[in-house]
Order: sequence, then C-alpha cells, then structure tokens
Amino acid sequence: MRIDHAAPPSPFTDAARAIRHPRVVVALHEGLYGAESGTGFSNRAFLTALARLLPTGRLSVVSPPVSETAVAHDRRWSCEVQLMLEEAEAEVITIPEVQMPPGSVRGSTHLCGLAGKAAARVADRTSRCLLVGLDVPFLGLAAYTPPTTDLLLVPRSAAALTRPGDLSRIRWEREGLRAATAQGGRIGAISTHMRDHLVTNCSIPRAGIVNIPNGLIREEMARPTHVRPLPFKARAGFVLAMGRAVPIKGFEDLLKALHVLKGRGVRLPHLLLAAVTSDDHEHLTSYQRHLAAGIRAYDLSATLIPRFTPSIRSWLHSPALRAVVVPSREEPFGRIPLEAFAAGAGPVVATSAGGLAQTVIEGETGFTAAPGDSQSLASALRRALTTLPRERERLRNAGAALVRSRHDYEASIGSAIGSIAPWALAPSPTGESRGR
Repeated sequence: MRIDHAAPPSPFTDAARAIRHPRVVVALHEGLYGAESGTGFSNRAFLTALARLLPTGRLSVVSPPVSETAVAHDRRWSCEVQLMLEEAEAEVITIPEVQMPPGSVRGSTHLCGLAGKAAARVADRTSRCLLVGLDVPFLGLAAYTPPTTDLLLVPRSAAALTRPGDLSRIRWEREGLRAATAQGGRIGAISTHMRDHLVTNCSIPRAGIVNIPNGLIREEMARPTHVRPLPFKARAGFVLAMGRAVPIKGFEDLLKALHVLKGRGVRLPHLLLAAVTSDDHEHLTSYQRHLAAGIRAYDLSATLIPRFTPSIRSWLHSPALRAVVVPSREEPFGRIPLEAFAAGAGPVVATSAGGLAQTVIEGETGFTAAPGDSQSLASALRRALTTLPRERERLRNAGAALVRSRHDYEASIGSAIGSIAPWALAPSPTGESRGR
C-alpha cells in the first residue's frame, strides 16, 4: 500500500502514459481507521470487496486522517484494513482534515473539494477512472469531477429521511445527486427503500440508479477472533440493542416496551443497550442521560453502554443472547439484522421502518413491530422471548439463507461495477493479477 499525502505526482513520460492502467478511486470519511456507526462497517466491506474484485494495483482510497487518540480510531481495525490494502497494492491518499463537521453543508462541500482534487490527480495518470463517493458527505462530488472521470455515489442515508427539518442539508444532497446524474454519473441504491426515495423525493431518473443492496462479505459471516466480555448481569441471558445515540433509533420505544412487558409480569432478560457515540468526551450526551433516566424510572435491569467499539458486535455470537432488537423509527437499510443472521443470533425483533422491512419478515426471519409504537414492539418482543427452540432454529436458518442469497455484498458490488465500469474489472494484457 502506497500512502500519498495528496502531493502532485511527478510527470509521466510518453512511454509510461502509453501503458497507464484504469483506476477506481474510493472517497470515504469513515471505515478506513475505524467505525462510528454501521456506515463504517459497510464502507470497510465495500473496500474489501473491491480489493478482491479489481486486478492488483487498480484501487486508490481517498480519506481524511483520524487521530490515533480519537474514539473513532481503532488500532486493530486500522491494521487489518492496512494489510488488506497492501495485499491489493492499493494507494491511500490522505487529504487534509476538515475542521468543520462533515455533517454540515460547508464541511461536506469542503470535503468534496479536497477529495475531488485528489481524485483528479489520480485520473490524470490513468487511462480511465471511476470515482466512488461513499455516503452522504461525498454527494457533492459532481462539481469537482472531471468530465473524463466516471462517477458513482452511494448514499447510505438521506437527510430527508433522518433529519427532515434540516432543509439546507436536504437541498444540498438533492442538488448533488441531480448534478451527478446530469453529467452521466450513477447513484447506488442500498435498498428498495432508498431507491424509492431517490426516485420519488430526489427526482433521480431510474436509469441513473444502479442497485447495490447492502450486505455482508465473507469475513463478516465468521466468528470474530476477539469476543468482548459480557457485563456480569448479562451472563445469565440478555437482550441486545445497539446503534447511534439519537432519537431516530427508537431506544425510548424499546424502554417503554420493556416497561409494558414488566407490567404484564413477563420475566425479562437483562438489556444491553449500546446507545453509543464516538465523541471524545467523558460525560453522557443529553440523549444518553434521557435513556439512563428512563431505565431508572422503569426500574429495568439494563446496562447502558455509551461509547462505541467494534467489539460490541461480538456479543451477537454469545450463547446467552435471547433476542436482538432494532427499534428504529426510520432506517434507510439496517445492517444489524444481517449481522445477527450471519452470527446465528436471534430471534431478531425489528420495526418495519424503511429497509428493515426487506430483511426482518414476521414469522419468517424474525418478528416485526410498527415504528414508534411501544405496544407493538412489546408484543413482538414477547413473541421472540417465548419462541420454542425448534422455531428459533427455523428463524435462524431462514435469516442465514437470506444473507447468502440476497445480501452477498461482494457479489452486489461486482455486479454494479461490471455494469457501469466493466473496464475496471478487465485483466490487463500486461499481466495484472485478478482476485485474491
């Protein structure tokens, strides 16, 4: 892996230009050094799949740095990704850190400008180039993409779905998406829900959309080498819920649902609630304090985990796990059910919000509830906790089959790249290797 700190390349000779190879440049903000949310896991999987699919030496990665002291930097994660990229002979181009929040319009615009300039320098020394912008911070890349460079944007979320009051952000995202398709770029739809959003709410022509259903790669279907120790109270049995500590994840609804079940005399396992943030501060956020107050008010047996670490997901492999709950009020895709299916965990209880309805199907792969409805969630959770062993095994098998048949992420990415940039996958006559 060659690390290029965005310095201009040295001039190429005519002979060198004659044998220039095509290149795929991936711009990402999360997933190279660690993860703050499911986006980081999906981005890492995207990189890993590309590293296997592309002939050796054709992948470039553009990302701002993440300090080793930051919560979002995971040493084990970073080393594993570095080794993977080295094997693929990929280059990593580090662009300057953006001081403004990447969630702001100004921060995202600045980030797009830096990434676009870095990608343009790569394109200048290649025969053909595809620029991939992973997730929302890069939806404005079209303004910085040369006309000779192909463009693919993969939004994993949308402000119109998760932040409906943020009108300036919604406008920026829509304008960026439309600008991309206007110049011949493609938009990757991670789910049917997101595809419908792109068409209906963003007026993106269907011809400008390529389906790249989110999923898992084979490494994510294996048991982790490092399993995080369980809190003592969870060792006799626990329910797991995890995600960013924001209201849209529906954790308040889960606490109310557990309160309802407790009032009905249902014996409840301990709750491990990983409502997390990666912010570098010692104290709970206001929303986390609100959740902690709810746990006390309802007198629930629960452990609130406030800081994110990738190892939390290793609890999906624990034999003490009784159910996995995804109580989201809105979810563009929802990766946690797939991770649970691959781990043989469950039953999975989820709302029917957004992309969750594609993977958690009532009585087939799990149990479902209406979004934002604590009574409905209580009923679904009760069905999960009272499921007989044979039924639990049937649900697990159906979930695992769903992951294998419809959510093989490497296959989805390979199909999409083969459709929009087949030249990127084609072996070179000079003897580049393919597939590792």
